[in-house]
Formats: sequence, structure tokens, C-alpha cells
Amino acid sequence: MTEIIAITDPSDVRLRLYRDVKDRDLTGREGLFMAEGRVVIERLFVSPWCVCISVLTTPDRLKMLDISQAGDVPVYVVDQAIMDQVAGFAIHRGYLALGRYSGPAGLGEVLKPGRVRVLALSTIANTDNMGGLMRNAAAFGVDAVLLDAACCDPLYRKAIRVSVGGVFQVPHIRVPNLVEALTAHGVAPYALSPSGAVVLDDVAPAERSAFLFGAEGPGLAPEVMAACTSVRIDMHGGFDSLNVATTSGIVLYHMCR
Repeated sequence: MTEIIAITDPSDVRLRLYRDVKDRDLTGREGLFMAEGRVVIERLFVSPWCVCISVLTTPDRLKMLDISQAGDVPVYVVDQAIMDQVAGFAIHRGYLALGRYSGPAGLGEVLKPGRVRVLALSTIANTDNMGGLMRNAAAFGVDAVLLDAACCDPLYRKAIRVSVGGVFQVPHIRVPNLVEALTAHGVAPYALSPSGAVVLDDVAPAERSAFLFGAEGPGLAPEVMAACTSVRIDMHGGFDSLNVATTSGIVLYHMCR
């Protein structure tokens, strides 16, 4: 059963990992990530890939939080003033939670035989874009997200918030070489680029498909493009590209139908 624990002392040791929220993101929290907002935390409760460690909220906000699927998780309840003092700024949403990612042991666990849809990301360093990409991956039923070494962590607090908890629904795996990892599992790679050889409308994705996206501006490396079927989205008005998260929504809708 979920344990509701009232705390009145801001120095209580049970709150130590909630301190200085703005200055600590994936560091100094013993490998845990921080989630914020009611909807995000409720998605954390039912995540197949993450475990909720604890929740921090206020008495009024607790009444609106569905803890029926939280499991054996301590919920610390404090006054709003204490919550703001511990976090280091005003927590307007009134909810924080700590969690641990327990993703798949390897690609074979998620890229099983049969139909597969993968989002593969290279050099995505902007947390807003990462959050949008993870939200789209969850919304369109992607089986896994692959990241190269230059991508930021999808479990940064802001990325989690932008994803609206979508990051908890789709497993993400960091690999040294995107194309090699995909081809080793029989997944056909499609690379998005303004100079792509094929228009998206003309792509009938293979049963096992991955769409690759790079950072806005530099895009994907030439050697990655050369190893993939390159795809473009035709546009009007002299535009040749969209925000990477927007592009992924269009592409994933096409490839996941």
C-alpha cells in the first residue's frame, strides 16, 4: 500500500534528494531522475520501464493525485512553503517525484521478430527537442528509441516535462553506432534530410523500420546518410526544414500507421 507521510521539518533527511531542483539534474540524486506534474507522475506509476521511488506533494494536491497504481511508494506531504524551500523555487504544479530507469538489457529485448518501428536520434542535445521527440515516440507507438553518444539524456527534468511522461512509456537505449545497431537486428534505416532522395509520401516503410533524425542545423553525418535511404518532406515558401520534433511527428504518423 502507498504510505502517506506528513513532514513538517524542511531539513528532514527524507527530503534530501529533492533539494535544489534547479541546480541538480541527474547529478547528486544517486542515479535517480526527477519528474514533476500530476499527469507525468501518474504515468510514472504505470511505466513498464521506470520505477517510482517517492513522491513529494502538498495536502491539497494529494487529493487530486491518483495513487491507486502507485504501489509501495512513500508519498511525502508538506506545506507549499516547505516544498518551495526544499526545491529552491516555487513549485507551481505542486508535485515532484523521484524515479529510476530500468530499461531493457539490450536491443534484442525490444526489437523482437516481426514488425518493428524505431526512432533513432543523433546529436540531439536540446532538452526541449528531446522531450518532444519522446512524446511523439509514445504517441505513435514506437517500439524503441535509439540514442547515440552525443544525445542528451531523455531523463533530464525538462525533457521529462516536455514529453508529458512519454519518456516513461518507450524504452530508450544508447548505442555506439545507430546504423550498425539497426542493421544487426534487420531494421531498415531511413534518414530524414532536406536533401533526401525520396519524398516521404512515396515511402512504404519496411516491416522493420527506423527513422533517423539529427540536430537542427548540422543534421545527420554524411556517413550516416550514405548508409540509409534518405527521405525529405517537401515544403512551400522557401522552407527546407521544420523543427526536429515537429518533423518526427509527421514522419512517425506516416511510418506507424
